[in-house]
Amino acid sequence: MKINVNGINLYYEIHGSGEPLLLIEGFGYSSWMWYRQVPELSKHYQLIVFDNRGVGESDKPDVPYSIEMMADDAAGLLKALGIKRVHVLGVSMGGYIAQSLAFRYPWLVRSLILCCTSFGGSKAVPMPPETMQILTDINGLTPEEILTRGMSAAFTEEYFQANPGEIKKIVGWRLANPQPLYARRHQWNAVAKADLEEDTKKITAPTLIMTGANDRVVPAENSRKIAQMIAGSRLVEFPGQGHLFFIEKAAEFNREVLTFLGQHPITAKV
Repeated sequence: MKINVNGINLYYEIHGSGEPLLLIEGFGYSSWMWYRQVPELSKHYQLIVFDNRGVGESDKPDVPYSIEMMADDAAGLLKALGIKRVHVLGVSMGGYIAQSLAFRYPWLVRSLILCCTSFGGSKAVPMPPETMQILTDINGLTPEEILTRGMSAAFTEEYFQANPGEIKKIVGWRLANPQPLYARRHQWNAVAKADLEEDTKKITAPTLIMTGANDRVVPAENSRKIAQMIAGSRLVEFPGQGHLFFIEKAAEFNREVLTFLGQHPITAKV
């Protein structure tokens, strides 16, 4: 389904029933990325998944994007759906958006889950040079090869080698609705220019932070720093795991999510 928000059409899906849980995806990914979460989490919560501006089935305006703009998109979606209070889970770029949403709209966010993400700015730990090389050294490669190469940095090497069929399926999903280069650049610049440190320190929602200890895309030290910024937050590290630990260790990840959400029910009528 699509709905007009902030002058663009956002694609969204709703799965399950119960208290609402908004899932916010990362850079270049669409709502299909939750394929390991939707079947389990929708048994307990009403999941709202959507495509950020610039990707998937949502509009892709050729204008500069910002994290704050995409947080406003998410808030606008919730308002349009009549949802007044929500749990929020964001991964990678989606974690940036979730932080901004929790700061800019504190009355909306009952609880917050931040995964494999950062806060940006000068104190954040940047992507390792070797990962940047994997993502940018793509001359002469086909679109399929470029995406597969990027996935090799996001998964652990063991998982990547052992699951070629799954990697091919994910790449196929991305190729089925490719992100235009200009939209990819706008999303990338939004992340690169983000500096949420001062906003993140003011977040008051109960917060769970999760990361793969060996994340080669967004180093785990960023999650540790966020845990120090948000009073009362809890940090869970998945040993030996990389950026897409929520796919590799989906059962464990989903259990952590459900346990945390169960501790912070939405008491107001939704």
